[in-house]
Amino acid sequence: MSANTPVGVFVATSTPPERIPNLAATAERLGYSEVWVAEDYFCYGGFTGAALALGATEHVKVGLGVAASVARHPAVTAMEIATLARAYPQRFLPGIGHGVPFWTNQMGLTAKSPLTALTECIDGVRALLAGETVDIEGRQFTFRSVTATHPVDDDVPLLTGVLGPKSLRLSGKIADGTVMSVLAGTAYLESALGHIHEGMAESGRTQHQVPTFALFSVAKDSKQARAAVRPTLAAYIAAVGAHNPLTGALGYNDHIATLLDEGADTMADKLPDEWIDTLAVAGDPDEVAARITALRAAGATSVVLSPVNADSALDELELAASAVLPQLS
Repeated sequence: MSANTPVGVFVATSTPPERIPNLAATAERLGYSEVWVAEDYFCYGGFTGAALALGATEHVKVGLGVAASVARHPAVTAMEIATLARAYPQRFLPGIGHGVPFWTNQMGLTAKSPLTALTECIDGVRALLAGETVDIEGRQFTFRSVTATHPVDDDVPLLTGVLGPKSLRLSGKIADGTVMSVLAGTAYLESALGHIHEGMAESGRTQHQVPTFALFSVAKDSKQARAAVRPTLAAYIAAVGAHNPLTGALGYNDHIATLLDEGADTMADKLPDEWIDTLAVAGDPDEVAARITALRAAGATSVVLSPVNADSALDELELAASAVLPQLS
């Protein structure tokens, strides 16, 4: 089985941190090419979670999708990235985003201009990683003669995690990739890449990674897997609400508004079967392989599987490794 198979595994932030090393090592052993952690406040730490995954593996890429730009000063973010990039060369994929407003509001850190904050963060981190001294009075961040003691010789890819057109265009302009949400169907991916390519053209960039998260369940019985994904899919849809670009790309938002009016607690049972096909990776092995292939064709450079059932996650990843990954190699 090829280690380059473009399928990764996401370690949910509900996972106790002491379990991260074993899950990462298992994903690598099974033939997945990436392991992704996150920084959902206030769960396990994103950089320490990535360190645990990197330390337990030998060759897979480990991504962080994503840390909020305002949660740390960019100089501190650069310090954390440099530490892992030097200790595990060419294996760490750090992602930085605007941050979920609910969480940043809890900390009193919400940026007045998220686009400005993200730009200053990415630019500052990149300069410090390259060994430059940064001395800038920005609108969001101040750098007063900051120099990294341990810069990185290799280029470190800096990814963002953003959703809207302006942010996607910015990501294409300043970042090396964009981490896509678990609700990113093929229609959204194609639309998002249009905005990303506009930004890439502005800055002359030619390469952009698009790791795409996906709610995941697989079983020999397709109905079992599709039923398993319904509650989590409904919860995510309710969380993003009826006015969002992810489901809007598919024309679902009016229907979502109706379902929410009827009660979020009944949404899982009312989701149209089509939504499972378009917004998740669920079914029997052949259906899962077809869905991953469709996401790749729409522009995903890798598909990161996020198991919806913690109790059966390892068994499902085993099944996918034996019955899905060979179809993609």
